[in-house]
Amino acid sequence: MDEETAEQQADITRLLLHHIHAPFTGTLYIRGVLPVPPPAEAVRVVTGAGPDHTPDRLTAYEFPLRPDDDPVTAGDITSILRALHTGTRLYSGDSVSTVMGMTLVRVNPAAVDKTAATSDDNALTILRGVACPFTEEQPDPRLRGFLFLQQDLLRLYLDTEDIPGVIAADVRPSGAITALLAALPSLITEEERMTAAGDDPHCSRLVDLTTW
Repeated sequence: MDEETAEQQADITRLLLHHIHAPFTGTLYIRGVLPVPPPAEAVRVVTGAGPDHTPDRLTAYEFPLRPDDDPVTAGDITSILRALHTGTRLYSGDSVSTVMGMTLVRVNPAAVDKTAATSDDNALTILRGVACPFTEEQPDPRLRGFLFLQQDLLRLYLDTEDIPGVIAADVRPSGAITALLAALPSLITEEERMTAAGDDPHCSRLVDLTTW
């Protein structure tokens, strides 16, 4: 695994979390961030209207992490997403496919005129920098992405020093959250809980914690 890619996916996920309940434009929200597996160096950002969780009504946009050798940031992604949802935009056939029942659009950042950061964007950067200053120390497990599968079903994409690859953990937000968070580091390493990833290409194994 390219550690630089993993760190960038985790940072983008962390910095986009607020858009699960604050629209990035109009009525459009982020419904997931998906870590594209190696050898690709990319991240997929899933968008949808309001609280929608139906795959065929969601769109995943794939962004290269280092276009032109410059790392893409969460702010870049937000600006590009806003631009992509302004007016009518046509995509070439080779840039559109599907993943997990969602439309997948591969984005060329150089071909999109980014929108300017808003005052709220800049205010959030200031507040986050003061309240949650950057640290090089990575959490374990580390959140590499997430996806809302249903109204009460959330998939977490995690990695840990103990197991190679990305582990997906399905949890229910209505469950015992405090207890789950405390036990999560050990739960995702228990072999008896692990199953194949199925149709999800963003992880190497799946842990079902929905009844925990």
